[in-house]
Amino acid sequence: MPQLTTPTARVRTSFLKAMREFADENDAWFNGNSMISEEIRRYGDVWEEPEGFAGYVADVVAAADPATERPAGWVPATVLWYVEGDEWLGRLAIRHAYTPHLLEYGGIVGYEVRPSARRRGHATAMLRAALPVAARLGFERVLVTCDHDNTGSRKVIEACGGVFDDQRGVKLRYWVPTGGPSPAG
Repeated sequence: MPQLTTPTARVRTSFLKAMREFADENDAWFNGNSMISEEIRRYGDVWEEPEGFAGYVADVVAAADPATERPAGWVPATVLWYVEGDEWLGRLAIRHAYTPHLLEYGGIVGYEVRPSARRRGHATAMLRAALPVAARLGFERVLVTCDHDNTGSRKVIEACGGVFDDQRGVKLRYWVPTGGPSPAG
């Protein structure tokens, strides 16, 4: 059964196949604004070698540590991979704080499912499994966004309890309850 897990080098072969699927699907993954496109720009040249991939995995795990250096405007983020055995199916990031950009467009939770694993409920399962993690990080609800024309992602968000807030540019904004405690008032 697939599950969210801390990134691990043991899924390297499947991960590399997934990255080729993203490349074959659309150049936007490599030149766009997604989490994957950012990682491809930063690490794509080192993934092929086991040592390079292990370094990448260590950096991804370290992203949750507030002491880790990061680009200006970036916040700590817990990155989890969705895997079944040694098969990499997708990734999910839970950012630890809002920035003006995240509050406007990016949201707190972002997810991506490899092309060959889509339309099987993985994104919904990933987001559902991430909500308790977000609650442990102190979020009562999280902002999750998707492009206005991404019907699949919209359905995922709504299936996880997302309540539509508004549209800003091409982004639809939803608030998803985490089941965490309400802040003291």
